[in-house]
Amino acid sequence: MPELSVVVVNYNTRDATAACLRSVLQTAATVDLELIVVDNGSSDGSVPAFRAGFPGVVAIEAGENLGFARGVNLGARAASGTWLLLLNPDTIVLPGSLRALLDFAAAHPEFGMFGGRTLRPDGSVDPSSCWGAPSLWSLTMFATMLSTTFKRSPFFDPESLGAWNRDSVREVPIITGCLLLVRRADFERLGGMDEDYFLYGEDAEFSLRAGRAGMRRVVVPDAVIVHEVGGSSDAGGEKGCMVMAGKVTHLRKTWTPVRAAIGVRLLVAGVGIRAALETVTRRSRAPWSTVWRRRADWRRGYPAAEATLFGRVPATA
Repeated sequence: MPELSVVVVNYNTRDATAACLRSVLQTAATVDLELIVVDNGSSDGSVPAFRAGFPGVVAIEAGENLGFARGVNLGARAASGTWLLLLNPDTIVLPGSLRALLDFAAAHPEFGMFGGRTLRPDGSVDPSSCWGAPSLWSLTMFATMLSTTFKRSPFFDPESLGAWNRDSVREVPIITGCLLLVRRADFERLGGMDEDYFLYGEDAEFSLRAGRAGMRRVVVPDAVIVHEVGGSSDAGGEKGCMVMAGKVTHLRKTWTPVRAAIGVRLLVAGVGIRAALETVTRRSRAPWSTVWRRRADWRRGYPAAEATLFGRVPATA
């Protein structure tokens, strides 16, 4: 049984995923691991390239775009390691990071889920490796634009976790799926990722569900990756629609109906204000205007948004 199973979900990111796999193999010489790539129906020759370039990789062909949650679960079912690591295809693992993550986990069994520190390609800190939990207060701050005006303020932008640079060990509510380590037995006990989600939001739900099950989540700053954010999805307004669909899904599935309805209205209001500002300032790039224009496509959340945003009939339909 290997110590670690690394699961990467690939969708038309052949070169980036190959670089990710290479970085894992080059920087984890002391880790007994297996590499599992789930290919979501790519058309760029990904699977032949992975099998030729990485003979030891387990390449699973899903045959279609299953989305992130279903892809992760498919990879996890094929895993045999003690630990399961979810890793984005648009990441590069820095030397010593996987060993540091595993050693910390072994030394601190009081925690059940582990994340790390992510950097952007220019070397600056990417805070999206972890987040605070959404609340009516944080959504009100989004709706009034105070979370943007006072970005990374613990009071006005609480989901950002303040100005903390992810450079110290800290317990957090949400660890994102770009770098998430969990015992495989715990992943299975939790039932894996919620497959109602298609893309974005499933990792937040999974982390908070783990918390309700008594699992503490922690960031390990010595585990560092470089993350090209959004490598498998289009940037700008289209990605914003996907993110909003994930947020709405989380509210509708985990909050009471009345609280969720208020939360969704706050999200819509925040998008509308940002779109209006883009119109007034005549910005050449106006992603929020796209999100506002397509609000009917995402405001019901998944699985409905799987059809409206991706043109795919949900598997549960």
